[in-house]
Amino acid sequence: MSFNLHKFPLLSRSGLLEKIIEEYSNGEGSSLNLRLDDIPGGAKAFELISKFCYGVRMELTAYNIVSVRCAAEYLRMTEDYGDGNLVMQAEAFLNEVLGNWSDSVRALEACEEVMPQAEELHIVSRCIESLATKASADPSLFSRPSSGRETRPSPEDSGLWNGISTATKTQHTGEDWWYQDVSFLSLPLYKRLILAIESRGLRPETIAASVVHYARRYLPLMNRQSSFDDVNSTVTNMPNTCEADQRALLEEIVGLLPNKKGVTSTKFLIRLLHTAMVLHTSPSCRENLEMRVGAQLDQASLVDLLIPNMGYSETLYDVDCVQRILDHFMLVQQAAALATPPGIAEEGQIMKGSPDSLTPITMVASLIDGFLAEVASDVNFKLPKFEALAATIPDYARPVDDGLYHAIDVYMKTHHWIADGEREQLCRLMNCQKLSLEASTHAAQNERLPLRVIVQVLFFEQLRLRTSISGWFFVSDNLENSQNQINSAAAQQQRDNGGDDDVKQRVSELEKDCSSMKEEIQKLMKTKRSWRNFTRRLGFNRKSNSCCPKGSKASKLRAVAPSSGNRQQNCEKIEVVPPETSKVN
Repeated sequence: MSFNLHKFPLLSRSGLLEKIIEEYSNGEGSSLNLRLDDIPGGAKAFELISKFCYGVRMELTAYNIVSVRCAAEYLRMTEDYGDGNLVMQAEAFLNEVLGNWSDSVRALEACEEVMPQAEELHIVSRCIESLATKASADPSLFSRPSSGRETRPSPEDSGLWNGISTATKTQHTGEDWWYQDVSFLSLPLYKRLILAIESRGLRPETIAASVVHYARRYLPLMNRQSSFDDVNSTVTNMPNTCEADQRALLEEIVGLLPNKKGVTSTKFLIRLLHTAMVLHTSPSCRENLEMRVGAQLDQASLVDLLIPNMGYSETLYDVDCVQRILDHFMLVQQAAALATPPGIAEEGQIMKGSPDSLTPITMVASLIDGFLAEVASDVNFKLPKFEALAATIPDYARPVDDGLYHAIDVYMKTHHWIADGEREQLCRLMNCQKLSLEASTHAAQNERLPLRVIVQVLFFEQLRLRTSISGWFFVSDNLENSQNQINSAAAQQQRDNGGDDDVKQRVSELEKDCSSMKEEIQKLMKTKRSWRNFTRRLGFNRKSNSCCPKGSKASKLRAVAPSSGNRQQNCEKIEVVPPETSKVN
């Protein structure tokens, strides 16, 4: 842009223009052409300065004050060239701007155009300090008018009353009132602002929420569901420059997130991890996200863990990533147990201690069992990966093994071609003693399970029945003793008769349950050619301990001839007699 100006108004206010005009001027009446290519703010800033030199009123705003201040410094418009020169007046107006939140944000944005000069004059640092101080304080203590951003009003906030609009602008009064305003800053300025706010001791939860808001604004993939078609089309259509910018932005955002556990939601961290896989960020960035997710894996949901596979693996979901996250969770749990004073973190005390100590790992165990059941239907899911993922969870973390049994059943149903040895190896992952009544009933009739496992389930069910019967008699004896001490002999006899009837009724019901279990065992026996082949396959005559708990002896199976009084009811009686020294873990 060209300006036709007089020399005297300019040289009387600017030291630089005075020097240039004196050097290149040929006389008082001669004209002179000057090129000012390096002036901060360009033609717009010089136009305002020209008006100031001519004494014409100019309008200073939060948007142009930074460029005017830098241009005035460049032209050396100090007090040496007139009282009340532009440097002093621009500095006074800039101080007023920094006293207002919204104007400070506008001024900081304007620094982008003249960044080198604004940094040299410390305008950027002053804006950041002003914003950091206000963000850490109560918003009601300073002037915070609307920032002037164009926002689309929601239908709920707009309305007409007698033809007059009653729409009102939403005012944020909580800790998130400044998120929207600072989200318009570029990444370098936003990063410096967040670090300045963090240095003032603002809560990590507030800082994390602001970073999440910023990430959702500039990372489009964060706002999409995990869909294979969407991911593939996004990666294909994304330009290389755009992908590189998104990658750099995501890595910076990961570095800005506070390290404190729980301040950032697990759902957001997993979504950020998925986006990092799509954008092919650095391995250190993905490892950092996996460690963050692992530290608070108990707060995740099953849907969050279903991360589409972006690598060369054949599985639909990224099982290796879930394995790494789970491994880090277990490391955190072990470190927490080691940090606990001796004598408190023993396994027995953890198992019998307060429910709070088991809550995280129990929730993770249920989560992983659900994940295994979900991915078990994938035909490309290999058995070693299934076993590794299931075995990472310790046995005490599963109060009930129903979820693991369901996952194993789904896997065997989908991978029906696996050998019998692999089926038995797979079933060793679960503890038949920890199956519920419903799961035990299903397992006893499940044709996909090895026969050894079915008999083991029935064996533990028989132990439960015996324990239940013994418990009823023990309660009956204690009740009888207490009643003998309190009541009279006549009343005691009446109560004893009623209690015996209840016990007899209960024993009768348990005998019916035992009879039904015997019928199931007889059905299994009919499938074999002979009793010798049946016992030989179960391995009761060999030294194999696969059906017995570790460290115990094999159970003995014997046939007891029925007495003459019971021949009409049962033709044969079979008992599974555990060894006296064995203990059920």
